[in-house]
Amino acid sequence: MKILDKYIIKSFMITFTTVFVILFFIFVLQGIWLFIAELAGKDLDFFTIIKFLSFYAPTIVPLVLPLSILLAGIMTFGSFAENYEFAAMKSSGISLQRAMKMLTITIGILAFVSFFFANNVIPEAQYKFINLRKTIVQQKPAMAIAEGQFNTIGTSNIKVDKKSGDNGEFLEGVTMHVKNNNMGLGANTIIKAKKGLLTSEDDSNYLQLELYDGYYYEDIHPKKYEERNKMPFAKSSFKKYVINIDLTKLNQAEMDNGEITSEKMLTVPELTYTIDSLQKSYNKDVISFADNIVQRNDNVFNKKMPNSVVQPNAKENETRDLLSIFSKIEKRQILEMAKNNVSSTEFSIHNSKTDLEHKSKNINSHWLAIHEKFVIAYSCLLMFFIGAPLGAIIRKGGLGLPIVFAMLIFISFHFINTFGRKLAQEDTIPPFLGAWLASILMTPFAILLTYRATNDIGIMVNFDWITDPIMKLFTKYTKTNNN
Repeated sequence: MKILDKYIIKSFMITFTTVFVILFFIFVLQGIWLFIAELAGKDLDFFTIIKFLSFYAPTIVPLVLPLSILLAGIMTFGSFAENYEFAAMKSSGISLQRAMKMLTITIGILAFVSFFFANNVIPEAQYKFINLRKTIVQQKPAMAIAEGQFNTIGTSNIKVDKKSGDNGEFLEGVTMHVKNNNMGLGANTIIKAKKGLLTSEDDSNYLQLELYDGYYYEDIHPKKYEERNKMPFAKSSFKKYVINIDLTKLNQAEMDNGEITSEKMLTVPELTYTIDSLQKSYNKDVISFADNIVQRNDNVFNKKMPNSVVQPNAKENETRDLLSIFSKIEKRQILEMAKNNVSSTEFSIHNSKTDLEHKSKNINSHWLAIHEKFVIAYSCLLMFFIGAPLGAIIRKGGLGLPIVFAMLIFISFHFINTFGRKLAQEDTIPPFLGAWLASILMTPFAILLTYRATNDIGIMVNFDWITDPIMKLFTKYTKTNNN
């Protein structure tokens, strides 16, 4: 490797490392703010908090890495152009393509490392992150319930006045509101207790809440409207009342604009195997649903007709009103049967459609998880071929103008990427297009910048081929009027 290549790579890597560390620290602080409700007031030791954030940190690398490469490229090559180093290179017969050659190979290696990181490190970090959250709740059950405020857990809202004990397992002044899932009338059960105790087992997925010396209030919603006006309710007292709380419903925080889902914990081979299984299950459900509809209709039409019905003759076969050959009672039975069959079929279609849509979205999410691992690697190369030529064109280093350009470009890239991913998840566009949409739209921009930078054209686009004919016509028209 020549001295010039070492100098360019060294300059770029120093800037890249500095920018990456700064941006990584900023995004980690954002993660602290995101999970402040889970970390604050939970009596967690410093080491546990560090583990919590260290398992979260790898998930922000795909966001920080392309931005760091983009900003480092603009700053490094902008500084070279600003300090006339590119001019010295060109005067020595070294083109921009030659100056970028070894650095492009370096970025390619970095892109390969980013794919390995996304395929192996991030899934493992996600797995450990969720298990750590579960372990924290099991070892410190009171973490599930914050003191002095209502906490949504499953279908209940729980509030405690005071917690005590080594792990905050002893509760005082417990109030629970159980939501009504049937009629949309809000909370229909209220439980108040003087004391409570939270317990859990290491291998269990449930917390056990024991309430002592309390009352149980329940609103009753009769089917008849007249009885609802009486507002009936039930009330009882208890010495001890035990409630099991599902740990999977606790602290469902969101990261990266979506819930932590299982596909993010899988590598490419595991995702491929899972998609194959999900697709087979989906196809089987589609066939089963279609066969069920056909069989349902066959059963209806093959039912034995009323005894009074005789076989129609040729003349009766020619009638256009088939109901005219039945009596009034038989007509009523047929119409009622048809109505029930239509209602049942409509209900079955609606439920099956919802289930199939959910499974289709799940398959799309797994496909997106596969493509995103490759998109991370490609985005590194893409941002380099946008940032480096742009820096050479604008001829500005430092942290001023380069940051403005970098943020505008990356925000556009991230917005398009998020928009495409959402469309793909909703099955509006194919998962491949959703995952690669931002890269596809940004690639021509990178090619244009690289072409203009290597040919010293500049960033401004020449529209003389449009304006020159108009100016000639205007000049000719002016001369004609003056004569």
